[in-house]
Amino acid sequence: MATTTVKAYGATAATEDLKPLDIKRRAVGTDDVKIDITYCGVCHSDIHTVRNDWKGSTYPVVPGHEIIGRVTEVGTGVNNYKIGDLVGVGCLVDSCQTCSSCNQDLEQFCENGTTWTYNSPDKHIEGQQTYGGYSTSVVVDEKFVLRIPENLDEAATAPLLCAGITTWSPLSHWKVKKGDKVGVIGLGGLGHMGVKFANALGAHVVMITTSPEKGKDAKRLGAHEVLVSKDEEDMKKHQGSFDFILNTIPVGHEMDPYLGLLKIDATMVLVGAIEALEPFHGGNIIMGRKRIAGSLIGGIKETQEMLDFCGEHNITSDIELIDMQDINKAYDRVTSNDVKYRFVIDMKSLKN
Repeated sequence: MATTTVKAYGATAATEDLKPLDIKRRAVGTDDVKIDITYCGVCHSDIHTVRNDWKGSTYPVVPGHEIIGRVTEVGTGVNNYKIGDLVGVGCLVDSCQTCSSCNQDLEQFCENGTTWTYNSPDKHIEGQQTYGGYSTSVVVDEKFVLRIPENLDEAATAPLLCAGITTWSPLSHWKVKKGDKVGVIGLGGLGHMGVKFANALGAHVVMITTSPEKGKDAKRLGAHEVLVSKDEEDMKKHQGSFDFILNTIPVGHEMDPYLGLLKIDATMVLVGAIEALEPFHGGNIIMGRKRIAGSLIGGIKETQEMLDFCGEHNITSDIELIDMQDINKAYDRVTSNDVKYRFVIDMKSLKN
């Protein structure tokens, strides 16, 4: 397989800062699309992988799975994209395409192993893992390329490729609709997208937070009410009233207070999992036939549906734009919860 060398930023060890690297990209194949990367979002998963928090990192790691760019070259078999198209690449770049999950457009659950955008074995370059969007360009099979609505702000669209689909998928799967009472726990990179989507779907949105000072911003984003979970009286008022709760808290926490908010047959969906949950009492789901479920991003079809919805409703992420050279400072700020609500890298800074 012929390759080209491109500029990137990555880490060569878990204890090191990210720094400039040269990486190999494959030449454009029959079904491939080459993308000049203009913006790339910064996800907390990038940080966990760089720092080997999940104990599966292969170095060097080049993170980035919220990729926006323009098509610069297409293979002879590509039918859906042309040079100049505005496109995106999310968390996955390949799957087997034959298993039952792939046949249901659930490539994220590929039974033979999803190829993630970074830190997966690269099927095309022997001995190399996949490298992500902290780079000047990327080559991706057209099946895993997404069309970006031209009316959306390019930079602010980048986080939709992970934070967006992570919150859209459960809202869509559990069929949240107009008039439903929906709770969103945690106002961060995921939570702020959950509020925007639930509002646009017509739900009555309640931001559930431990921090009263976040209430004003939550309402700006589309929440109709703010519920401070430390306020026992307010929690009692909302008992048994929620049709759906999106729980974005990634660290260990008490579940019982939130389970009490659900109606009979209602569901709370978890989308974060850095630490184990604290034990909860089975009676709190038995009484009311309630459900705790989980959700992981979405397949390509669902992600495109989410992007189209965002184009129709002019939904993007709230971002802070940074240069590539400031990435290590950005990582420190993310881990300190000092960002509203997502960092996005302007890739011109790497190309200069």
